[in-house]
Amino acid sequence: MKTWSEVAEVQPMVSKIITNSIMKDRISHAYLIQGARGTGKEAIAVLIAKVLFCENLDGVNPCLTCNACKRIDSHNHPDVHWIEPDGQSIKIEQIRNLQKEFTYSGLESDQKVYMIKGAETLTANAANRILKFLEEPSQKTTAIMLTENSQSILPTIRSRCQNIDLQPLNARRFQEKLIESGLNEASAKLMSALTNNLDEAMEWSQDEWFAEARKLVVQLIETFTDNSNDVYLFIHNHWLQHFKERIKIEQGIDLLLLAFKDILYSHLGNEESLVFFQQDERLERLSMYFSQEKLISILHGLLDAKRKLKQNVHPTLVMEQVTLQIER
Repeated sequence: MKTWSEVAEVQPMVSKIITNSIMKDRISHAYLIQGARGTGKEAIAVLIAKVLFCENLDGVNPCLTCNACKRIDSHNHPDVHWIEPDGQSIKIEQIRNLQKEFTYSGLESDQKVYMIKGAETLTANAANRILKFLEEPSQKTTAIMLTENSQSILPTIRSRCQNIDLQPLNARRFQEKLIESGLNEASAKLMSALTNNLDEAMEWSQDEWFAEARKLVVQLIETFTDNSNDVYLFIHNHWLQHFKERIKIEQGIDLLLLAFKDILYSHLGNEESLVFFQQDERLERLSMYFSQEKLISILHGLLDAKRKLKQNVHPTLVMEQVTLQIER
């Protein structure tokens, strides 16, 4: 999304709100942009920054070709500062360094912008430091905070920002884009359930790691149905060996959620909603093994596992706990 008209195609209300602000020269000193992955958070943040720095602004749209626009695209503009999680969180040292940068005059103008990606990962100390920054804004400073979960942000921070909520993308429209890009219908349905990002979906569809991840999900579920004592061995010898990083474990849990939802859909006769399994003998066998009550309990457990991962609980412990809950 390079222009506000392109933003309007997927986020019409957001485009209208921000372009009205631009036309009235009332760009906020702080934005909190919330939306799921792929809904356009970063693209909108970059557009706002370009509007502030573009050398040849055309109404509400940046020219996209001037030196400032190009450097913002490459994250190389001296007065546009990006803060991203260092590991699992954004730490107070990162905010201190940012504040130190902002004590100096802008290199090319009085305007300065800072973008915070993954704002929900701010540590308590870092969040309080940002709060003080927001309470005493410079006339030429614009803060843009990006998050997938604004409820994890301090209420005092939220209250000092203009909150921009992005709507989920239309799943059917996204599936059509994936099919146009070469995926079959089954793969398009699965990918659209996992991400709203076209490039990411295409990359995963061709990734051997992802193909193996799907196989491991099926193998793990079938291990539960064998009534054997091999589940914990499978978790340690296969699952955790493949899903090594925290973000990869989250992807594994997302796949498990989709798989168990499909088993529940099979119970309910809702075959059109299937995204992980095909309607075949395997799915019928799994739906006979897992009751509806048990499936609902498993889905709650998997959602709780995702929350624990976000809270930095050790991934091995998270998987052992969710395994124990499914086994009961």
